[in-house]
Amino acid sequence: MEAFSTFYTLLGGLGIFFFGMKFMSDGLQAVAGDIIRKMINSITSSRLMAFGVGLIVTCLIQSSSITTVMTVGFVNAGLMNLTQAIGVIFGATLGTTITGWIISLDIGKFALLLVGLGFVPGLFSKTEKWLHLGRALVGLGLLYIGLHFMGVALNPLRENTAFLESIAYFAGSSTGSYIATITMGCLLTMIVQSSTAMLGITMALAISGIIPFHTAIALVLGENIGTTITAILASIGATVNARRAALAHAFIKIIGVLLTLPVLTHFISFVDFVMPFSPMELAADGTKPYVAQHIAFAHTFFNLAGALIFLPFSNQLAALLTKVTPDRHEKEVPHLLVLGDPSNMLPAASMAQAESELRKMKNIIERMYCLNREFWSAEVFDAKMLAKIVDYERITDNIHKEITVFLCYVMEKPMSHHQSEQIQAMIKITDELESVADYIERLANYRERFKASESLAGESRTEFFKFMDDVWQFFELVAGGLDSSAALDMSQIEAKSHELQLWADSMREKHLDRISKGTYLPVTALTYSDMVVALRKIRAHSFLMAGAIENFHAKHE
Repeated sequence: MEAFSTFYTLLGGLGIFFFGMKFMSDGLQAVAGDIIRKMINSITSSRLMAFGVGLIVTCLIQSSSITTVMTVGFVNAGLMNLTQAIGVIFGATLGTTITGWIISLDIGKFALLLVGLGFVPGLFSKTEKWLHLGRALVGLGLLYIGLHFMGVALNPLRENTAFLESIAYFAGSSTGSYIATITMGCLLTMIVQSSTAMLGITMALAISGIIPFHTAIALVLGENIGTTITAILASIGATVNARRAALAHAFIKIIGVLLTLPVLTHFISFVDFVMPFSPMELAADGTKPYVAQHIAFAHTFFNLAGALIFLPFSNQLAALLTKVTPDRHEKEVPHLLVLGDPSNMLPAASMAQAESELRKMKNIIERMYCLNREFWSAEVFDAKMLAKIVDYERITDNIHKEITVFLCYVMEKPMSHHQSEQIQAMIKITDELESVADYIERLANYRERFKASESLAGESRTEFFKFMDDVWQFFELVAGGLDSSAALDMSQIEAKSHELQLWADSMREKHLDRISKGTYLPVTALTYSDMVVALRKIRAHSFLMAGAIENFHAKHE
């Protein structure tokens, strides 16, 4: 009966710990969603920038696994190269160590206070930001409550002779014992799929005195390797570069552990020397109050040392992984969006991915317009140019469909109201972009009517091209909001839109007047009117897109 009580108390404590971690992580993600999205978009070829993004994002979301899976997704989509991915992974491995410090803080007695303080905003606050901060605080309190129950369950085991004998080999300080312990930590983390949970269990075991300090350090080293399985599983079926990014995570951890193993005794002594108090010191209740801080420092120092040693050689590491994982013989076509499964992504990361695809869509439309302008300016009708414009429009249709479906799946995930509004704005933006592409194609098709007897020359031709260029300048003014987080000048946009609308009406009236004077054939009236309407529609959809972009960049209250 006592064994059953220990088992369900340990299992329940672990469940509360997991739930607290998720609650805290979800709350922080909701609060920091805009920060995460902007940081992901800011990644450049700089290794330090990529490292910083990985570090800060992981600190905010409290999970290196999520960050590395996200990184694999970006590499798979072609939005991040292997060297950048390695930088992000190094940052993630260091960022995840903050969780160990949170767990090691001796504030378990205030756990219920944290839950109470976090619960207050949920009852009284009407500001979404405070609601999510309260949620994160409740999660932190539950994390400590879970640790407490795990400790309660494990404390009797330190006096259980049969149990202690069964783990005696792992508690040894020989090389064989260290290897066995590292392997055990690795396997358990692969099963649990959470190095944070295993770190919490390791600390609970060490605090209870069931395992010695050196065994806890060896377990932590194994947990560092075991956590790489999540990214490796996410890379299955992905592009070669995505698999290389996942392998980079495993390679970094394995090499780090192999380099540490021969000097593990000295490493443990160094940690003991640097940290105040002894990890072996006992409290009145028989627990070891300082061992958790020692474990947290060892975890941080191991990952920091790895980053300092390997980060300068990111290019060489990328080259090595390219040799180890050669390109496939068949040509790969990367998915348009991540791995096609947003369930593996943070909402903020999914939004950053979709935002990047929106910019690609805008760039295609810009190329489509330039080709259309050249097509209309040419003296001779060019069927190949028309076919290319039609092909561009087909591509924008596919991108529009994939972005919309992807974002609808993202909206099924837990997120803040602000993020939900941003996703709706992005769907609206992609709708308007697709409509602009439709009318550019329609305008190109009207050129076919001038192959035979009809022609467009003189004042009507000059005014048409002037109007066409002004409409496109208006589109570029609005679409610039996709490349910048700066607010659009809506008063300027409204004024310009109204001006273009009046101009379109005037153009049609002037052309009809010229026809009545015999300057143009009457059959050109309908075509010219259709051409002006197409440009007016581009103006209208650009104006609607401006409102959606403004909503997307709206500040989070």
